[in-house]
Amino acid sequence: MTARRLVAWRHGRTEWNHEDRFQGQTDIALDEVGLAQAEAAAGWLAALRPAAIVASDLTRTTQTAAALARVTGLPVTYDSDLREIHVGSWAGMTRDEFIARHPDLQARLDAGEDVRRGGDGETMAEVAERAEKGFLRATELVADGETVVVTSHGLATRVGIARLVGLPPECWDVFGGLRNCAWAVCEQGKNGWRIVEWNAGPPSDPRSGDTR
Repeated sequence: MTARRLVAWRHGRTEWNHEDRFQGQTDIALDEVGLAQAEAAAGWLAALRPAAIVASDLTRTTQTAAALARVTGLPVTYDSDLREIHVGSWAGMTRDEFIARHPDLQARLDAGEDVRRGGDGETMAEVAERAEKGFLRATELVADGETVVVTSHGLATRVGIARLVGLPPECWDVFGGLRNCAWAVCEQGKNGWRIVEWNAGPPSDPRSGDTR
């Protein structure tokens, strides 16, 4: 029996991505580069013949998923559990601004501590738990041998997939961040889910400034 396949696709670039700002659940749309990235990636993903598309309900992910929906003719199902981590008061700050204002918090993050973002935001453990639930619900929409494409966010995808395949929190940082509009591919085996590709997708355009 052929395994079900989950493709976890990060959204295209936004202006805040380009400016290196904490985005979290702030509802920022794709910029022109991000829209082009989504269109380019959609052609590659359509070749995988997905049977379903699921997306976070934030604008940058719905716009990204819409590009694949136009190519495949599939509807998009939305799931708020696939949203990016809530970063509270950090939203809108650049990385440099954050380091200047909160060097103590940056030191804790660098040390691997799961700091609650922005005081009233989320921890990585919390977002991993809800993102995993979203990924699992998405896989229930397809049968064995079929593929579901799930459009989510950088950190939510990284930790949600790590939890899905059973990695402990201390190992979550071994994954590099997904590039904008890159994806991870997971397959379901007899012993659970496994990662078969990471940061797959069209070559990154150096003009996009997307190096993360």
